[in-house]
Amino acid sequence: MTPTALPESTCFDVTIEGGVAHIQMSRPQAFNSMNPAFWNELPQIVRQINDQALARCIVISSTGKHFSAGMELSVFDGAGSTGEKTDRHTAMESFRHHVHHLQDTFTCLDQARMPVLVAIQGGCIGGAVDMVSACDIRYASMDAWFCIQEINIGMTADVGTFPRLCGLIPQGWVREMAFTGRRLTAQKAKEIGLVNEVFETHEALLAHVLETAHEIASKAPLAVTGSKVMINYARDHSINDSLDYIATWQTGMFSGRDMAEAFKAKSEKRDAQFDDLAPIRRSM
Repeated sequence: MTPTALPESTCFDVTIEGGVAHIQMSRPQAFNSMNPAFWNELPQIVRQINDQALARCIVISSTGKHFSAGMELSVFDGAGSTGEKTDRHTAMESFRHHVHHLQDTFTCLDQARMPVLVAIQGGCIGGAVDMVSACDIRYASMDAWFCIQEINIGMTADVGTFPRLCGLIPQGWVREMAFTGRRLTAQKAKEIGLVNEVFETHEALLAHVLETAHEIASKAPLAVTGSKVMINYARDHSINDSLDYIATWQTGMFSGRDMAEAFKAKSEKRDAQFDDLAPIRRSM
């Protein structure tokens, strides 16, 4: 895959190799806090990878001591404020759209056609919990910890923590974190199912996540994206609705060509060669 030039970024380093797009947060000096640029750059990167089918799997990782210190307060500068000539209700309606913009930054991870894996080290704080909750699979290093920081600064988490976290771990743990602002350790996160595995070092963590991403990238992309669509649909719908939807999907999307190639490659003891997803056409 030869990627089209991705948008320039001040918050991320992006590489694409072997079907895996690696998006790495690159502001360790600021603990990878989510400044105003972050909220525009991340969805631009993810949507270009998604729309142009530049990769078969996405990995998100970070640099430095902490995964992310969460949202910078500057993101809210002026949002919802009322001047002398601005009606409060009008300003609040505008602020609601601002929150939706922030939410959409992470929703693009949930809606991406390819799986999104995340490697978490150190602190995963506030908005970073929103972010990792929108990923498909989470892994952590031993020093990782999670904190719903919003309660400690007098606000309710609003960018996706509660709608998503309640589907990932028992509500009792969500409520304890949300009401107290306590840290959840990596080991406890594994015990309750927030992360799949915990590693001794950041290096071992990243090596495993990239290895898993390349394994996913070796599978039939259409089958992988179909699996993600079905898992997300089942999460949000009843069993009967989900069974009906998978039947409809399979009717239109089943690829006998991919299945034949998978069996042939296995019998010939070689890696299977599958077509990439097609780019998405969006009207201008």
